[in-house]
Amino acid sequence: MPARSGRRELLVFLEGAVTEEAYVNAWRRENRHVNVEIDPFHGPPMALVDRAIGAKARNEKDARRGRGRAHDEVWCVFDVDEHPHLPDAIRRARDHGIGVAVSNPCIELWFILHFADQTAHIGRREAQRRAEDHLGCRKVLSAAALDRLVAAYPDAKARARSLDEKHHGDGTPAPGNPGSGVWRLVDSIAT
Repeated sequence: MPARSGRRELLVFLEGAVTEEAYVNAWRRENRHVNVEIDPFHGPPMALVDRAIGAKARNEKDARRGRGRAHDEVWCVFDVDEHPHLPDAIRRARDHGIGVAVSNPCIELWFILHFADQTAHIGRREAQRRAEDHLGCRKVLSAAALDRLVAAYPDAKARARSLDEKHHGDGTPAPGNPGSGVWRLVDSIAT
């Protein structure tokens, strides 16, 4: 849907329909100066990227025809998990100007970074267990957990950026484990 106001407009595609959506919605509530639209489609990375590319092209075409304006940014948020063709999905998104926020191994690693350093490789199940310990909930994030995540965001961003530097320095192919680029999307929402 084309933008209707002078506010910045972001269109976000999420792999997960519960956890990721609750997290992005918390940031949307915190930053009402930006309109964040979450697409209802949820699926694996390549499907998200294809949908995002199609939506971006339609928005831009409508804007050229004078029917509103295109979203200022389009994003895809997904985990590494065990998805085939993940590097292809990331490359395809970037080639089409789509922002990518990838967590390795999963979004729960991003949540861990709000409360603790995590520099060693971590499996998905261990990340989920540790995130649950920190937040006191599982996939359905409570209001208290969301408040704690929002409050601890600066620490999570610093830890994630430090992991990016570590992986870059040791030549780990992106996205390295552990690592998360969710801070890039949050920064875009919060600015």
